[in-house]
Amino acid sequence: MPASKTPAFAGRVRERRALDELLARVRGGASGVLVVRGEAGIGKTMLMGYLASEAADCRLARIDGVESEMELPLAALHQLCTPLLGSVDRLPKPQQRALRVAFGMSAEPASDRFVLGLAVLSLLAESADGRPLMCLVDDAQWLDEASAQVLGFVGRRLHAEPIGLVFAVREKGGEKLFGDLPTLTLEGLSDEDAQALLAASVPGSVDERVRSRIVAETGGNPLGLLDLARSMTEAELAGGFAGPRQASLDGRLQSLYLRQVQDLPESARQLLVLAAADPTGDPTLLWSAAQTLRLGADAAAAARAERLLEIGSRVRFRHPLVRSAAYVAASAEDRRTAHRALAAANRTDPERRVWHLAAAADGPDEEVATALERAAAEIQARAGVAASAAFLQRCVTLTEDPRRYVDRALAAALAHLHAGAFDAALSLLARAQAHSVDDLQRARVEMLRAQVASASVTGREAPVLLVQAAETLESLDIELARTAYLHAWLASAVAGPLAGSGGLLPEVSRAARAAPRPTSSPQVRDLLLDGLTTMILHGGAAAESRMRPIIDAFRGDQVADEDRLQWGVLAQVACMSVWDVDSWIMLSARDVEVARATGALAPLFVALNAHGLAVTMCGDFDRAASLAAEKGVVNEVTGIRLAATYDLLLAGYRGRPAAAAPLFAASVQDALERGEGLALQMADWSKAVLNNGLGRYSEAVAAAEPATAEACLPYITQWILPELIEAATRTTQADLAEEGLDRLSAMTNIEGSDWAKGIAARCRGLLAEGPEAERWFVDAIERLSRTPLRLDLARAHLLYGEWLRRVNRRSAARPQLRMAFDQFTTIGAEAFAERARIELAATGEKVRKRVIETSRVLTQQEEHIIRLVQEGRTNREIAAELFLSSRTIEWHLRKVFTKLGVASRRELRGSVPSRPSTSPL
Repeated sequence: MPASKTPAFAGRVRERRALDELLARVRGGASGVLVVRGEAGIGKTMLMGYLASEAADCRLARIDGVESEMELPLAALHQLCTPLLGSVDRLPKPQQRALRVAFGMSAEPASDRFVLGLAVLSLLAESADGRPLMCLVDDAQWLDEASAQVLGFVGRRLHAEPIGLVFAVREKGGEKLFGDLPTLTLEGLSDEDAQALLAASVPGSVDERVRSRIVAETGGNPLGLLDLARSMTEAELAGGFAGPRQASLDGRLQSLYLRQVQDLPESARQLLVLAAADPTGDPTLLWSAAQTLRLGADAAAAARAERLLEIGSRVRFRHPLVRSAAYVAASAEDRRTAHRALAAANRTDPERRVWHLAAAADGPDEEVATALERAAAEIQARAGVAASAAFLQRCVTLTEDPRRYVDRALAAALAHLHAGAFDAALSLLARAQAHSVDDLQRARVEMLRAQVASASVTGREAPVLLVQAAETLESLDIELARTAYLHAWLASAVAGPLAGSGGLLPEVSRAARAAPRPTSSPQVRDLLLDGLTTMILHGGAAAESRMRPIIDAFRGDQVADEDRLQWGVLAQVACMSVWDVDSWIMLSARDVEVARATGALAPLFVALNAHGLAVTMCGDFDRAASLAAEKGVVNEVTGIRLAATYDLLLAGYRGRPAAAAPLFAASVQDALERGEGLALQMADWSKAVLNNGLGRYSEAVAAAEPATAEACLPYITQWILPELIEAATRTTQADLAEEGLDRLSAMTNIEGSDWAKGIAARCRGLLAEGPEAERWFVDAIERLSRTPLRLDLARAHLLYGEWLRRVNRRSAARPQLRMAFDQFTTIGAEAFAERARIELAATGEKVRKRVIETSRVLTQQEEHIIRLVQEGRTNREIAAELFLSSRTIEWHLRKVFTKLGVASRRELRGSVPSRPSTSPL
């Protein structure tokens, strides 16, 4: 494109080439995403205009971020998506619902914002069906947070759709909005191009020295140099008498626009502030509000004559700084008047009307604060907790009554906590603390501050702070105190031995046990707190009678989804503590289902991790890998960080040291930084499993011994002790093995659990001799065969076979070792399979070394998609689970077809046989 096409594009060859390439990709059926960064006036908007003109054959969706609308949730997304809602009926039902709720078309509860993000992604993909779609978002630094999150999500997930998504962002300091998306950074024009632009755009003679100074002062910024030159007199331009300019570019432009606004007639200034206060750009609303202020066409004409404002199909300022200058130039009373007029004119958007009323308030106003409080509930129902938090925070500023002020500040802080805005929550808590009127409010502040610490840092201090808050609440609100204790127990379980003084599980449990009992009928919270504290203080066997009602309640329909999402992982701990594997599998699977159905992604991450652990221990590695892939997607779209994951144990059992070692090292480092002792215990357990499989028994002892220390979590320790006992017997550390068996025996004294009794029998066989050892191994195999725990069963066969070979009963050893080898091979436990193969060879039986399949260079995501296809999922269902569009799933399947040499989904189902399922999951 020649530079002469328009002077504003002078010298922008590199930038226009980048936009041309993006447009070519979109026309070719692929996606293009770009963030154009640069200072005010550098040419971002002009380049967006260039792209819009070049994309005339595409469907165009173009919006502008507005500074005054940054706190109004989903405002920008509403602008972008409203013209495209004709395609909404083609979306899956949950996504239709998410969009309708978010845009006020339905009164149902809001979906998670990432479900909304998937809905927007699908809507854009449907809107691009048949004609490429180009979405341009100018002044993206002023997008409201909810819209920015959703659009950032969409930008990261676009892949194989004919969609272009381009953001223009004015950088602020060190901030990097959409920092993980491809970037095009705009610099100033070269001296030659800048001077050519001045010569083409400024009439009359311009002194060469003046021209050079203008270019130097503006850094080649196109808008800056043009506006600065146009603000100078002919004498200044021709004679070179202009003084030096010291302010920043934004400051110069702002000052220039302020002068232009202030020079306008009063009616034009009033119209400008009215337009600046309304971020929607709706001319009908603007004129309706203008009528109440008796402003007419003459006001608009004066603003248009100075090229500051255009009112057509939309209301547009010449530049965002003009909008800012118009608002700043007005007095506080003029701004309040404008907001009152807009509130009166707004009859279709109650939340925005309340927002304007709040902006019009000149001090505390209980009527408006109450309206904001009601609006917060309404906006949460359609836009989520981040939206509600914005309304509640503004509500606080309008509240005069001290008690209500603190209650509202606490509500706003809790909403910010749930939205992940921890700094905003802490700021509100500081204000609440300063205005608290009684001990209960102060205790609630401390409890919420501890919850923020637990959510944002996780580790060492959170359980200590929560216990302190709970102790304070005991004399004020016992139910709230017991809730705080349960939060403290969960935080302490994650921190493990890394918890600070007073925050270790035994300390938390003793404090909770000493607290007053509930005065009303026990709730789920009370049952959990009673059972979990008893398990820590007196052991799983002593807690069994208290755990059963918890497990029964969660297995039945006695627990609301909200409680399941919050406390479901603790109900699984109850199952673990009494070795109830069937209930654990059921509850962990149900937690995943509930979290998926409700779109609660933070609980979904936790649920996937817990279910993945159960699946791994059952030996269904394919299913575990599928859950890990889904968990990775949730982590990618939410940014959730959790070091304590079952991926460690899966890597240990796979038996590939080169792949496992870096995962272990990274997890340990992250756990130490975050104070997550549970992750350290998981890592040590996984190392012990890996080394036992490899026959590196000294290394297994070194890993297992610290993971079974008294300060570690007992319901994890009970699974690591068998690793320690096995490794200790192979390194002639009989005392260590005996001590481990004594501890394990106490932990497995659970009636009716084949899992507990089978593990104990297997370990007793390692320490026994002669017929007694054989009886224990046979008992272990019999009991474990009645469970879904294929790994533990295979290990019992292996240990029994190894014992038989060592007592020279080779013919009897072969069937046991063959069964172990076949089971490990089917599961994919490669190190244990090799250990069984070597033992078989020592009996005289020749066994071919297993060749590891690499799935023919399929990626993990492709393998996950294949597994979902084999389960009978449609493209839309797969897309919903992986947070991709259906078109992207089609693109991945085409690649898979090519790699595997198949032509259809039917052929695909038979081309990569899954391992036989080894668990009822």
